[in-house]
Amino acid sequence: MILALDTCLTACSVAILDGETVLAARSEAMPRGHQERLAPLVREMMIEAGAAFGDLTRIGVTVGPGSFTGLRVGLAFAKGLSAALSIPCVGVGTLDALAFGRDGFVAAIIDARREQVYVQLFGDGVTLTAPDALAATTASARIAEVYAGGPATLIGSGAPLLADTLPRAIVLTPDGPDPVAVARLAMRGPAPVHAPRPLYLRAPDAKLPI
Repeated sequence: MILALDTCLTACSVAILDGETVLAARSEAMPRGHQERLAPLVREMMIEAGAAFGDLTRIGVTVGPGSFTGLRVGLAFAKGLSAALSIPCVGVGTLDALAFGRDGFVAAIIDARREQVYVQLFGDGVTLTAPDALAATTASARIAEVYAGGPATLIGSGAPLLADTLPRAIVLTPDGPDPVAVARLAMRGPAPVHAPRPLYLRAPDAKLPI
């Protein structure tokens, strides 16, 4: 049984799966306030699933890219619960989770502000590029270079910024990845030896005073 969490973007999301069966899942849109909402939402989902924390065998959590504050909230909670229950904690890329389960060419794109986007490209579930922080014009050129035709989806908060690159593509702007997708990705492969670390693709905007 796996508990999956996401607080990287503008949603607070939790899912609980028993194998392939989804026992409970919920996403609540919120630009801030993840720290206050996450623990109560996990408790509510555990009750809805009819599960006890001792039933869990793995925890999955998004590690970024995304909000510096938000991703640390999810990671801290997941790692703390993992240590308390002595079960593995698996990190999942936010862009991977946005693209999960979608056929054809998929560009997962998050608006990183400062005229940049976080972007990663996929083809029929296969990773085509590593996650990267790029200027919007550079990201558009990369998509045009990699795209080989066929159905295409642009997904994420930054998708509208690059919609002109593939005018016929489906454009989706969810508040965050589906927590069920996070859970399914976290279930793949053996349990990691080390705890997950945040995926930072650029330095934080906040700076120490001089």
